[in-house]
Amino acid sequence: MDPNLSKAIVDFFLGIPIFSRMNAEEVKLVAKHMNVIELQPGETLFEESDRGSFMCFIAHGTLDVIKQPGVGDQEITITTVRQGQSIGEMSVIEDLPRSATIKARENTKLFILSQAAFDHVLAKHAHIGIKLLKGITILLSNNLRKTSSRLADYMLPIS
Repeated sequence: MDPNLSKAIVDFFLGIPIFSRMNAEEVKLVAKHMNVIELQPGETLFEESDRGSFMCFIAHGTLDVIKQPGVGDQEITITTVRQGQSIGEMSVIEDLPRSATIKARENTKLFILSQAAFDHVLAKHAHIGIKLLKGITILLSNNLRKTSSRLADYMLPIS
């Protein structure tokens, strides 16, 4: 990504909760380690069980998060993510297979932060890496709370 980032791009990242603890200069430092990709409608970003090595920030467009419940079962769209949201955060933290398939619902532009770039920021700019890690941790914690709440809605009381 161009090190001379526009104010609009920096403002975009500052609007994403993961970056909320950073200032513009810190965001620029992280963003200069990112790449940009574009997906067409129906195009797959990654498949469930693929090895994860990057996370994405949606600049524009919409992505469906899809699970395949079992062999021969029909795909289920479990959620949709849109502009200003992120996807794949767990893959920069741990080296485990992807938990879902991600497909573009419409033309989508993504900023990609690779695991290697994430590790570089942690190693060379620890104070920024800590802020980034804390932002990811809070996002994952909030997602877990939402999932737990949804699960509780579907569970029968134990008697």
